Amino acid sequence: MNRICLCLPTNRACPATITAVHREAAYAADRFGADVQLLILDSSDARTRAEHARVAAALPRAAGVTVHHLDERSQRAFLRRAIARTGLPGPDRLLGLLLPPGVSYGSCTDRAFLLAAALGCHSVHRRDSDSIYQLLDGEPVHPVHHELPWLGRPAAEASAAVTRTDLDPAHAHRPVSMAGASFIGELSVDIGEIRHLDEGVYHDVVGLWAPADASPEQRCALVEESFTGAGTAPFTGDHSTLTLVDPMRVDMCNIAFHRDVYERIPLPPATDTIGSDYFLIHLVHDATLPGILHNRHIENFYTPERRTDAGFSAYQTRFVKFLLSMLHFHHVYDRMTAEGPRLLDDRQHVRADRIVAFLRDSTWLDPAENVWRLDRLDTGYRKLGGRYEEFAEHLAGRRERLLAEARRDIEDFALLVEAWPALVDAARRTGLGPGGR
Repeated sequence: MNRICLCLPTNRACPATITAVHREAAYAADRFGADVQLLILDSSDARTRAEHARVAAALPRAAGVTVHHLDERSQRAFLRRAIARTGLPGPDRLLGLLLPPGVSYGSCTDRAFLLAAALGCHSVHRRDSDSIYQLLDGEPVHPVHHELPWLGRPAAEASAAVTRTDLDPAHAHRPVSMAGASFIGELSVDIGEIRHLDEGVYHDVVGLWAPADASPEQRCALVEESFTGAGTAPFTGDHSTLTLVDPMRVDMCNIAFHRDVYERIPLPPATDTIGSDYFLIHLVHDATLPGILHNRHIENFYTPERRTDAGFSAYQTRFVKFLLSMLHFHHVYDRMTAEGPRLLDDRQHVRADRIVAFLRDSTWLDPAENVWRLDRLDTGYRKLGGRYEEFAEHLAGRRERLLAEARRDIEDFALLVEAWPALVDAARRTGLGPGGR
């Protein structure tokens, strides 16, 4: 039986999402005969966790579905056991990378990867707490419908089951390593207000995530498609493509990876940085590993917390740190693209040593490009006025710290990639223990 991990990381109240994801788990078990380990990784406050625990306990029994609701205390205990089992130096630093005090989109998914290894899963399927399933004729549109059947199998075997194949025959013997779609609804990054206030500033700010040497035409094209997902058109019927999946066409709220990917390379553990969990999407594409791109998009929505003053400042900081991370990641992505299938060994597994080398090379880059980004952000935010101008003042006092953090985040990622094989092996031998139902 195919054992999978359907994962919902959350740091906010989402009882309805827990119920909805459990329904998808039951769908996967019933339709595909999967053994579904539903993993809720809960970093919410005590009151919210208690409500989540109540909701999880009240979920109807479903054949083939086991529910695990783990708060950060339980996650930390598991990580301590696994890290100790590795015997690696610096256990406290590793624990801090995997379960940092701040928000880390990459780290929460890395914990899911390790827990999936502990549970003996063959794939991880991630959903987010600020998104919901579309409906067709009153029934939820579950992405697992396209994710589950083909992950890990040779792409050639999947070609007859998809709507379209857009894959070089030279890659057909490689395993389907990822399946995903995008979202509809609100922008994935909460910057729509900037566009409403000033289109020019929006173009300048969003364009900062392009490479510094991008042409005006390239920068404009990137701005137009950035963070928009699949638009707003609702789902009306299935369409799927076997291909090398374009990273711009999928979102981490709607993704699944085979274990041969995530058990070899983790996600960047950077804190307070949006987009820090997208690295594997680029890696799968650049290493010429096949994927399935489908159209069961999830609907994205914004939570009220983002609209508060504290939420605004925190989110804008995450956006700025994302822009600064691009100095390093564009360098790494360019190297990965140039390597292509040479990133894979004879077993079609990603060569982690190459990724580490690219990451470490990028830490030597001149930070002048990021100084330029901060200058442009300062100009743009001050032009917008109001709380954006206040945020610009906040940024001005943190410039040196932010520049240093961008480099340190890459160094931390390289360290975690080096430690990852031992961590995965230790997690598998540690196991999760009792607690599921």
